[in-house]
Amino acid sequence: MIDPADPDQLAKLWRRHRINLKHSLGQNFLIDPLLRDLVAEAAGLWSDHVVEVGAGVGTLTIALAGRHQHVSAIELDRTMIPALREVLEGRDNVEVVESDILKLDLSRLYADGEGAVVGNIPYNLTGALIRKVLDKPPRPRRMSLVVQKEVAQRWTATTGASLATVAVQVFAEARLGMTIPAAAFTPEPRVDSALVLLDVRDKPAVDVADMDAFFRLVEAVFQFRRKQLGGALGRIAGIGSEAAGSRLRDAGIDPARRAQTLKLAEWEAVYLRFGR
Repeated sequence: MIDPADPDQLAKLWRRHRINLKHSLGQNFLIDPLLRDLVAEAAGLWSDHVVEVGAGVGTLTIALAGRHQHVSAIELDRTMIPALREVLEGRDNVEVVESDILKLDLSRLYADGEGAVVGNIPYNLTGALIRKVLDKPPRPRRMSLVVQKEVAQRWTATTGASLATVAVQVFAEARLGMTIPAAAFTPEPRVDSALVLLDVRDKPAVDVADMDAFFRLVEAVFQFRRKQLGGALGRIAGIGSEAAGSRLRDAGIDPARRAQTLKLAEWEAVYLRFGR
């Protein structure tokens, strides 16, 4: 059995399949078996159908396969697929899917409120992945993601530090699992990573009629993140800062605050007064 979490075995696997890593895909491979196993355990219970995003050569996949009834291993880079299949040989509970997760029909993988989405996620995919998986049903029961530590800290913040933070917290309760040092990966990235656990809510945490319109407004406000809310919303709504400030004060929100300080209930109040 090949274990790509072993650096020597990983290097031989790359050479055997003539794999050249693509910087544009953010390919960093976990080479600490203990940390790899902890990430796999965080995915949930044996009964779960697990979807792994960015399976690579199967480092995390083999640990998931030993802990879950069925694993769908999604990989975009076709040069990885032969190595991935070699590593997974004999593991009949794993389905290899060569696809872009952002273009995949998730309804073929799991039903709403079931399963888990797991993966070591590159920085340039984090925001789009959250919207893809959580914006519309079917939504998984849990997400267990390794992301840059800075991203993990934003997602688990008590306020809406970014558009992605708001998206995460609308649909899930986020908590920090553990820090994973940069030295646990090859090639070694410049920053540490962290495991984030997202327990998906039964229903969104904001009560709005049009979720797409809600997020369009949140995104528009974050384009003025350096400006005070009164001025930003005055420009967005075309009513001027004084009128916008009055609406915000009616909602109990100081117009001098900035977007990244708002909590979910306050974002809901902003949408109810400025959404269109």
